[in-house]
Amino acid sequence: MTDIQATINSLIQELRRGTIIIGVLSQLSEPQYGYSLVTILEEKGISVDPGTLYPLLRRLEKQELLESKWDTNEARPRKYYLLSEQGKLVYEQLCVEWRTMMVSMDSLIGGGSHNEGDGVR
Repeated sequence: MTDIQATINSLIQELRRGTIIIGVLSQLSEPQYGYSLVTILEEKGISVDPGTLYPLLRRLEKQELLESKWDTNEARPRKYYLLSEQGKLVYEQLCVEWRTMMVSMDSLIGGGSHNEGDGVR
């Protein structure tokens, strides 16, 4: 792998890190367990490694953005996560901020005469 490709991969990973939080929160208006979240996110084009997801879920729970409950009715107990009331408020605010940033970034990279011919689209 070339040095430039390693740099690009590293920067893409940085960009994705913040989006995973919003992606996870977006799917927790109904109870989900960890592996179901991995599957749902994957189906929607967001690849999340379980080794990344589970520590994130624990951190969001510790921040009181998620509530959890164990379901022991199945053969294999599962911990289900759900947005708390505080988590719903935080998620809504993150979505507002995300949309604002998208508009700003689109104005920077998405068009206009200042970047015509620079190869970025």
